[in-house]
Amino acid sequence: MFIKILLTIVFLTVMVAVGVYSRKQSRSVDGFVLGGRAVGPWLTAFAYGTSYFSAVVFVGYAGQFGWKYGLSSAWIGVGNAVIGSLLAWLVLGRRTKLMSQHIESRTMPDFFGTRYQSQQLRVMASIIAFVFLIPYTAGVYKGISTLFEMGFGIPYEYCVVLMAVLTAVYVILGGYKATAMNDFIQGVIMLLGGLTAAVTKMAALPADGAATTGGSGPYASLWGPDPWNLLGVVVLTSLGTWGLPQMVGKFYSITDESAIRRGTIISTIFAFIVAGGCYFLGGFGRLFGTPPTLPSGRLDFDAIVPSMLATLPDFIIALVVLLVLSASMSTLASLVLTSSSTMTLDLIYRDKKALPGEVEEGSIDDVVAERVERRKVVVMRVLIVFFIAISLLIALNPPTFIAQLMGISWGALAGAFLAPFMLGLYWRGVTTASVWACFVWGVGLTTVNMLLGNPINPINCGAIAMVGGFPVVWLVSLFTPKMAREDVNKMFDWK
Repeated sequence: MFIKILLTIVFLTVMVAVGVYSRKQSRSVDGFVLGGRAVGPWLTAFAYGTSYFSAVVFVGYAGQFGWKYGLSSAWIGVGNAVIGSLLAWLVLGRRTKLMSQHIESRTMPDFFGTRYQSQQLRVMASIIAFVFLIPYTAGVYKGISTLFEMGFGIPYEYCVVLMAVLTAVYVILGGYKATAMNDFIQGVIMLLGGLTAAVTKMAALPADGAATTGGSGPYASLWGPDPWNLLGVVVLTSLGTWGLPQMVGKFYSITDESAIRRGTIISTIFAFIVAGGCYFLGGFGRLFGTPPTLPSGRLDFDAIVPSMLATLPDFIIALVVLLVLSASMSTLASLVLTSSSTMTLDLIYRDKKALPGEVEEGSIDDVVAERVERRKVVVMRVLIVFFIAISLLIALNPPTFIAQLMGISWGALAGAFLAPFMLGLYWRGVTTASVWACFVWGVGLTTVNMLLGNPINPINCGAIAMVGGFPVVWLVSLFTPKMAREDVNKMFDWK
């Protein structure tokens, strides 16, 4: 217990110290939200990876899908690395950086409002982002607190509150720069911890497999017992990152194109090691007996990974808890920063911007502008507390499993945002009406499915929402009024 407490105290002290160190660079909006658009490839790549993988993955997904699909769940990690990291950086990285800088976009809703010349789109996107980031954040809280309760014997409720307070402290102090620096530190811990845990679990397996309880046939096969549902998980967890504001926002802040190329390699290697090792580890869940059941009689999938780790030596438990704590705090920081900045810049202070190359009307002097910038940062910090408080209330009484919370959140967000954002970077023919249609499609499908009691598994529903957004945008764009060619051409002048 002494080792566990010591390692955790050291880790948390460093996190807060980074927040204090970075506070001078977080006084302006660009500094607080984007790190001044000057964050290097290593920090950006690790920030991307640590925001991607959290307790939702390590505890919720690795446990539930490792139990359902056995060793074939490792394909989820491969998909996360190839689709969610490598292809995301190759397809979105450069264009997102250059176009967002050209049209002076700071957030994804801001991109929609400027790219499609609709302040109503900007407002709606900010509301969607704020609302549907909450269940994901609650899932992260639940994941880390469940594991912390196992490792330290601290009641779940206290763990949730502690994580919320610590995350708020270093994000409020240092903004994006502190988040990126902490993400780098946390990413190093995740790399070391993930390998240690995976090797330990492999070493614990009997040579002849005689100790297995669920049968070694389908759970040790290449595609597992249910390949189609496994595909749904791969799509949701891999393609989903392309349409999430907290993930795409990392491309806004990177320094230049050469940094994007280096960041692509770093991020992909990180994902292969962390996600691949995590799901591979979860595939051995059936070797540790049947997990506890809930009052409803269903298996408690969120308890699988903690029960697997409970038999390890204290030092290994301390490393793994630190691993998941690192992952979760970085994800939480990214979520709360994205949510607060979106609400502040796209709903409360919704400044009308000129098109690229045009002069803004009603310019204000530098003194007033600086005062307004500082006021925006204060509002963002207040909203961080508000967002964390709402997520905390849900996490204290979570309505469903971690994996389902993430499915609802990612399905609605990426279902609404992915297609119009990606196509808007490449295709000049996307219409404003098609973006509205995709918002209705992504949020509508996810919400209706949830209200009907999830007749479609939330994971598969989320995957359908994401993929289905592309034909929705394409078809509606063919039959609705086009934007003025001159205005659209100005958006692409960066090329």
